[in-house]
Order: sequence, then structure tokens, then C-alpha cells
Amino acid sequence: MKILVTGGAGFIGSAVVRQAIRDGFEVVNVDALTYAACLDNVASVADHPDYRFEHADICDGDAMVRIFAEHKPDAVMHLAAESHVDRSIDGPGAFIRTNVNGTQTLLDAALAYWNESGRPEGFRFHHISTDEVYGTLGETGQFTEDTPYAPNSPYSASKAASDHLVRAWHETYGLPVVVTNCSNNYGPFHFPEKLIPVVILRALAGDSIPVYGKGENVRDWLYVEDHADALLTVLQKGEIGRTYNIGGENEAKNIDIVRTICTHLDTLRPRESGSYADQITFVTDRPGHDLRYAIDPTRIRTELGWRPSVTLEQGLEKTIAWFLDNEPWWRALQDRQGVGERLGTAK
Repeated sequence: MKILVTGGAGFIGSAVVRQAIRDGFEVVNVDALTYAACLDNVASVADHPDYRFEHADICDGDAMVRIFAEHKPDAVMHLAAESHVDRSIDGPGAFIRTNVNGTQTLLDAALAYWNESGRPEGFRFHHISTDEVYGTLGETGQFTEDTPYAPNSPYSASKAASDHLVRAWHETYGLPVVVTNCSNNYGPFHFPEKLIPVVILRALAGDSIPVYGKGENVRDWLYVEDHADALLTVLQKGEIGRTYNIGGENEAKNIDIVRTICTHLDTLRPRESGSYADQITFVTDRPGHDLRYAIDPTRIRTELGWRPSVTLEQGLEKTIAWFLDNEPWWRALQDRQGVGERLGTAK
């Protein structure tokens, strides 16, 4: 099977690319190489005979049509997206352009290609989304595939819109689609603007470690390589027109994540004195910060037989060790626009 992966130089996309090549798939990686993309993420497969790279923007309709015609993929895994909530607060337009307009452009190109190819039964358009489209939970309950959409940030609203477009292209035009909504990812190659890499790198630099509000916000954490495995499972086994929620079954408060990272760093790379936890600083909360996300993974577990293999404790240990062992990778990203700055404070 040949898979066209959009956003394959990003964090989750590159994990999918690496896993797909290991699993014996052919991969065409389409990426615009915006600020959060890094070709080093796929360096391990760059010379593989089953890998191809296309530097292109999903908003470029002509480029998408050419890529489909030239590479003739059997499936699409659509991961290209603007994804940082704080950046969406400061500049929502980029999120609408890529996540909404770009998805529509890609859908049009995929539909035209599918029709021109005789509507092959095995073709799949797999749209990868987020649990943030469901809004926020209180102290109890979980998101299911039937939870009503209630996005609270420009980012999650743009992803909700893209989910609806994919569903509409299936219902209206018959395009064979599957949709997945995942919980918070973490792991190797995580761009240094999200919580876990920010904590690791600011701790190592001796800087203050910012925690929004009181750190009481709860997330379900999913190790990125587990997510890649789940996505490829859904691509091959998922029912057309169906949505699957992918969770890590690892809920934790942000402050507990931060303290756990500090504890591990105290052991792996101790400070001259004191603990990394001494660097924790509570800062003004993000506007509209959702309190809690939690996924009910029953559907993917019972229908497709998938569940995560990595616990949060194991995943954090592996992630911290990876960042300690790969300093040249993250050092090269430190000067990119917005990295290390407090974003998302606009009211």
C-alpha cells in the first residue's frame, strides 16, 4: 500500500512516516515545512527506497492535483495542521487557512483523483483530528465518538470545521473516509513549544518553568509512537465513515506532569544544588483554557483490538531520555519564531 501522508515532517506525522516505513508501506510525505516541521524528524528513513518527499502546501490545489496524479496513492493520512492553541489565540487566520481551507483543497484533490481512478474500493482518506473539538469536561466523564462538538479555542474550532468537511465529503460525494480524534501526544521529536518539551528544556537551561494557572488542568496523555500505531490500525481496519477516539488511558494534572519531569531530571541530570522543581513558577492562565480532557477508548479497543502499550511513567522516562540524548536536534530549533516566548495572552 502506498500512503500519502500530509504534515509528515511534523511531530505526529513524522512518527507515522517512520512507523509506516518500518511496517513495509510506501510513503509519500507532503509537507510545507512551516516553523514546526523538521526534516531531521524523518532522516532515519530519508534514503529508504519506499520513501518520497514532496515540499508542498496543502492549500496549493495545483500542487495537490499533481502529487496525486504522479504518485497514485492508495490512501491519504491527513495530519498537516496548525496545532498550537496559544498561537491560534494570537493569530487565528493561519489556522483557518491551513486547517479549514487546506483540508477542503486536499479533499477536492483526493475526490477528483478517486473518481478519475474509477473509485477503487480500497481507497481511504484518513483525517487525523483532536479531542479538543469536544470542548471541556468537568471532574468526571469522558469523550466518546458521540460527544457533541463544542470547541473553545480558534485551534479547536478550526479542527472541528475540518472534521465536518471530511464527513460532508463522505456523505455528499461518497469519498471513503475515516476520522480519528486523539488525546495529547508526547514523545521524541516533540516541537519545543508544547508543555512537556518546554518543561524539560527550561529546566535544563535553569530558567523558570511556567505553569498556567494552578496547574489543575487535566489531560489524557498518548505516547506518539503508540498513536502512530493506532492510526495505521484505523487506516487498515477502520470502518468507512466511522470515527475512532484514540486515548492513552493516562490522565494527569499538568502540575503533576511538571513535577514528575523534574523528579526524573533530578536523577538523570541533577542540578548542583536543589531540585528542578524549585524552578516552577505559576503564571497567568491561558484565555479559555479547557479544564479537562479524557477519552473513552472503548470503540477502538473493542472493534479494532488496539490499546496503548506505554504507560505515562514509561513514556515520560523515554521522552526525557530522548531529549537528553538529542541536544543537537532541539538546539537547532531554539531560534525559530515564537520558541521560548509566552504566546496566547491576547484577550
